[in-house]
Amino acid sequence: MEHPDSILIVDFGSQVTQLIARRVREAGVYSEVVPFQSAEAAFARIKPAAVILSGGPASVVDAGSPRIPQAILDSGLPMLGICYGQQALTEQLGGKVEKGDSGEFGEAFITVEDGCALFDGLWAQGERHQVWMSHGDKVTALAPGFRVVATSPGAPYAIIANDERRVYAMQFHPEVVHTPDGAKLIANFARHVVGLTGDWTMAEFREAKIAEIREQVGSGRVICGLSGGVDSSVAALLIHEAIGDQLTCVFVDGGILRQGEAEQVVSLFRGHYNIPLVHVDAQEQFMGGLAGVTDPEAKRKFIGKTFIDVFEAEAKKIGGAEFLAQGTLYPDVIESVSFTGGPSVTIKSHHNVGGLPERMNMKLVEPLRELFKDEVRALGRELGLPDVFVGRHPFPGPGLAIRIPGEVTKERCDILRKADAIYLEEIRNAGLYDAIWQAFAVLLPVRSVGVMGDGRTYDSVLALRAVTSVDGMTAQAFDFPGDFLPRVTTRIINEVKGINRVVYDYTSKPPGTIEWE
Repeated sequence: MEHPDSILIVDFGSQVTQLIARRVREAGVYSEVVPFQSAEAAFARIKPAAVILSGGPASVVDAGSPRIPQAILDSGLPMLGICYGQQALTEQLGGKVEKGDSGEFGEAFITVEDGCALFDGLWAQGERHQVWMSHGDKVTALAPGFRVVATSPGAPYAIIANDERRVYAMQFHPEVVHTPDGAKLIANFARHVVGLTGDWTMAEFREAKIAEIREQVGSGRVICGLSGGVDSSVAALLIHEAIGDQLTCVFVDGGILRQGEAEQVVSLFRGHYNIPLVHVDAQEQFMGGLAGVTDPEAKRKFIGKTFIDVFEAEAKKIGGAEFLAQGTLYPDVIESVSFTGGPSVTIKSHHNVGGLPERMNMKLVEPLRELFKDEVRALGRELGLPDVFVGRHPFPGPGLAIRIPGEVTKERCDILRKADAIYLEEIRNAGLYDAIWQAFAVLLPVRSVGVMGDGRTYDSVLALRAVTSVDGMTAQAFDFPGDFLPRVTTRIINEVKGINRVVYDYTSKPPGTIEWE
């Protein structure tokens, strides 16, 4: 599909490429991310107004390293190169890049040496500004037609410009929050360099995705796996708007859901939206298969496989379905396998990404695959999803199974379910729910000696987790008011049999992940 008022982002394997798309969309401009391997075909298909070239782990001086398609270089369109993108532009346009003796990583300060369109209304000559660097190689000679407009001690060509060609490049990463003015630089590129008006909205995304879903599905039938979370709920509403009764939602209760989850989901989709919904009680199937399994990857893969087994069985009951719809988001994808097919590192598999069995007999429909959580919430509001669902904290597809390190049993799920409900109830009572990105409890495979009444106990330890985040890619532990944690600890120990100790997890992401498994 053509998007003539969009920006194409060519991914060279950076872990933060999708943040570029995020910044472009924040500037009100539609964007798509494509791997460098298929960039030429995507460029011809989309016919964008401009191209941004991402960072990446390769070295342009190495044989076989990724290259910018010649069709893009010859197009005459505006381009912005970031980190590896700057080096690839320089190398391919006749400049020189060399391996550095020492890299430049983390916070750095650049000096503005001259004006350019990227700086309009933002930076002035002679000013110093904080940026975030992450590079080993560096430009050592400019390509013809380029000039230096900003420098840093470790990067004498920190920002370069070819005003006539409307091609700009920078050694640092403007897309990350550690470059405070980075989003504004990207917005200046979109508006002042490219000349786009910045009037793209979530309503336009909605219409574009509806058209894509209709084109992909045709007259086929779709089963949507509802988890009860925001992602699958928004995906279901969007797909239902696109194809109506060709969609059947399947809600699988494997015994690993939060308290009251099943009742809420069934009421909303059957009652409020009148969307066909099959409610499957598969607790015995899930608990039986999880018995004795302690490896987190094995859990995820079993849960993914079992979900698909249930979906396929339900598809046969309704007369066959060719497609399985899921609420997969970009953070799920980038942590599982590279969305781009590039050399990004796998962190963990997700049940609806890396955990899917190879023999799955349905094609995937994943309309939210390029969105971050806050963008999904915005789309949910656009679709009229009630605030009680739109504002819910993220809940992983494998559910409570990955919040119980070690073996998952019905008894341990029941204990965790009750403790988690108390924790979230106290968070809501304190008026803190919307200030927290995600909060949940983890039942540890650790037993602790305690004293309750006049007796000795030897029961489980519960960990509480709460984080703040913008997009789930990075996160910080939430700092509760001083009396909150003692209060919730007392309630859990008093009300949940089987727990006698509660701890709080202060780990940020990175180095940890938000979930424990």
